[in-house]
Amino acid sequence: MEKSMTTTQQPGSLRRSVSNTLKGSAGNLVEWYDVYVYSVFASYFEFQFFDSEDKNSQIYIWAIFAVTFLMRPIGAWFFGRFADRHGRRLALTVSVSIMAGCSFIIALTPSAEVIGAGAAIILIMCRLVQGFATGGEYGTSATYMSEAAIRGRRGFLSSFHYVTLVGGHVLAQATLLVMVLAMPTEAISEWGWRIAFGIGGVAAIVVFYLRRTMDESLSESAIESVKDGTSRSSGSMKELILHQWRPLLLCFLITMGGTVAFYTYSVTGPGIVKKAFAGDDVVSGTILNLIALTVLMLLQPIGGWLSDIVGRKTLLVFFGAGGVLYTWFLLTYLPQQTNELAAFGILVGGFVILTGYTSINAVVKAELFPTHIRALGVGFGYAMANSLFGGTAPLLYTAAGEAQQVPLFIIYVTIAIAASLVVYVFFLNNKGVNWLDDEKAMRARDDERDGKREDREVAGIR
Repeated sequence: MEKSMTTTQQPGSLRRSVSNTLKGSAGNLVEWYDVYVYSVFASYFEFQFFDSEDKNSQIYIWAIFAVTFLMRPIGAWFFGRFADRHGRRLALTVSVSIMAGCSFIIALTPSAEVIGAGAAIILIMCRLVQGFATGGEYGTSATYMSEAAIRGRRGFLSSFHYVTLVGGHVLAQATLLVMVLAMPTEAISEWGWRIAFGIGGVAAIVVFYLRRTMDESLSESAIESVKDGTSRSSGSMKELILHQWRPLLLCFLITMGGTVAFYTYSVTGPGIVKKAFAGDDVVSGTILNLIALTVLMLLQPIGGWLSDIVGRKTLLVFFGAGGVLYTWFLLTYLPQQTNELAAFGILVGGFVILTGYTSINAVVKAELFPTHIRALGVGFGYAMANSLFGGTAPLLYTAAGEAQQVPLFIIYVTIAIAASLVVYVFFLNNKGVNWLDDEKAMRARDDERDGKREDREVAGIR
C-alpha cells in the first residue's frame, strides 16, 4: 500500500471558513434545486413527455427519477477521483455547469405531440447526465464543506450541506407555489414547468462564478504530488477497494437507512400531502409542504450544533431509533389526513427525526477517510447506497400504492433504517480522533494495525 501524505489546507479563521461554506452552499443549493424541480413538477409535465391516455405515465415519470440514480456511482467515481487528484473547487465548478446545461435542454425540449417518443428520450438522457453530475456533487461538496470547516464547529458548518440540499427542494416548492397562485393549472402543465427548469439553469451560471472564488481545501503540495507522479493512490479506486474497504462499507451502511428515510419522508411525504389536498386545496397542500420543508431546512444547523456538543453518534442513534418507530405511523396516517394542521404535524415530526441523520451525515462520512481518497470514498459509498435505497423509494411507494401493498413498503423502509441503526450503535464512536481532525494520529494507528497484521501472518507461516 502506498502511503500518501496528502493533506488539506488549514481552514484559517472562522470568517474565512464561513465564507467558503456559504460559497460551497450556493452551488449545492442550485444543483439540488435542479434535482428536485423534477419531482415537484412531475405531475404537471408528465403528459408533455408521455401519452395522456397511458395509465402508466406516472410510473414512467418516477421510473426515470429512479433510473437517474444509477448514474450517481459513476459520477461519484469520476468526480471523486478528479477532486482527490486536481482539487475540490474545480470538480464542483464542472458539476454545476453540467447540471445547468441539462436543465436548459429539458426546458426547451418539444412535447411528445411534436416529436413523439423523442421527447421522452431527451428527458431520460438529460436526467441520466444530471444523475452523473449529482453523484459528483454530493461527495465533493460534502468533502469540501467538511474540510473548510474549523475544528470544533465542523458539525454546525458542515450541516449547511443539507441546509442547501433541502433548500433546493424548498426553492422548487416555492416556485410551484408562485405559479399555482399566479396561473391556472393548465398553464403550468403547458409551459409553466419550463420556466421552473430554466430558473435552475440561469442560477447555475451565477454559481459558476461564485465557485471560482472559493479557497481550495486540498493543499497545493497534494495536487503537485499527483502531477509529478509521486502520489498514485490519490483518488484511486484500487486504493479505495483494497485498503479503504472498511470505511467504504461503513459509509454505505450509514447511508442506507438515512437515504431511504430521506426520500420517503421528504419526497414521498410531500407527495402524499399534495395528493391528499388535490383539487380545490392544491394551494393549501403546496403551502403546507413549503412550510414543512422550510422547517426541515432550518433544523439542520441545530442538529449540526448539537453534534459538536454531544457527538455525532448520539444524533445518528436518535434518527435510527426514531425512524424505526415512526415510519409506520407517517405512511399509515399521513394519507388519511384532511386537516392541514394534523398533516403538518405528522410531516414535521418525521423531519425532526430525519435531522438526526441529515444534519451530520456529510461530516460523519468525511471523517472516515484520509485526505487522498476522501472525495472518492464519501461520494462512491453514498452513491451506491443512494442508488439502491434512496432514488428507488418514491417509485417503490408508488408501485406499492397501485398494488395496495403499502404495508410491505413500510416494512422495507423500517428494516433498512434498523440495519443502519445497528451500525450506528456498534461500529461508530461518539467522539475521538478522526481523519479530519488529526490525520497524523490516524495514519500512525493504521500503521500499527498493519504491522500487527503482518506479524500475525508471519507467525502463521512459521
